[in-house]
Amino acid sequence: MIIDDEPPARRELRRLLAEFPWIEIVGEAGNVAQAADLMESLSPELLFLDIQMPGGSGFDLLARLEHLPQVVFTTAHDEHAVRAFEVNALDYLLKPIDPARLAASMARVKSANAEMVLQPGTVLEQLFVRDGPQCWFVPLREVRLLTSEGNYVRLSWGKVRPLLGRSLATLEQRLDPNRFFRANRQQIINLDFIENVELGVNGRLHAQLRDGPEVEISRRQVRLFKMQMSI
Repeated sequence: MIIDDEPPARRELRRLLAEFPWIEIVGEAGNVAQAADLMESLSPELLFLDIQMPGGSGFDLLARLEHLPQVVFTTAHDEHAVRAFEVNALDYLLKPIDPARLAASMARVKSANAEMVLQPGTVLEQLFVRDGPQCWFVPLREVRLLTSEGNYVRLSWGKVRPLLGRSLATLEQRLDPNRFFRANRQQIINLDFIENVELGVNGRLHAQLRDGPEVEISRRQVRLFKMQMSI
């Protein structure tokens, strides 16, 4: 899907992409609001995304999405390149787009082992998180702990703890139940990160997470935890 506020730029990119028969252009949008609406129905696997557009930037669009496609930024401005690669963009193409440079970018797209967009009804595998000036594509398999902070969720991911603008209950519905477990009312743990489990008071359990904190598994969740972990 091509997202650019300039129709001539969209037409030129269409023309250039015709050289790659394995690329199917499913739609176009000229601004963030239109793109967000179209993506709901089109579910593109790859975005060719401009950055500076009326009504919001390409980064603003990514922050609104739940299902994240791969991204190749297309822009006339080079000052956003560092930020683009900080959110794991596959490439950053400057306009006017050079055909040889586009070919190299498409080779990168084709060989990338990154996660593609997920269809509705499947579990989430990655999130785009914008916390202040910083942005990340966060693979959920690498998140060891999710903690509710009101209508937000704090992700414990590596050495950073970005804040996601979504409630824990809403996010829980889209998590892989084989990997994530609701430990208590405030926290969901990644079972892959459990280092050891100790018995606590009043039938509770305490799970020590690798490179993370100790998390209490509430008494009402202990039975489910034992069943899931076969203990």
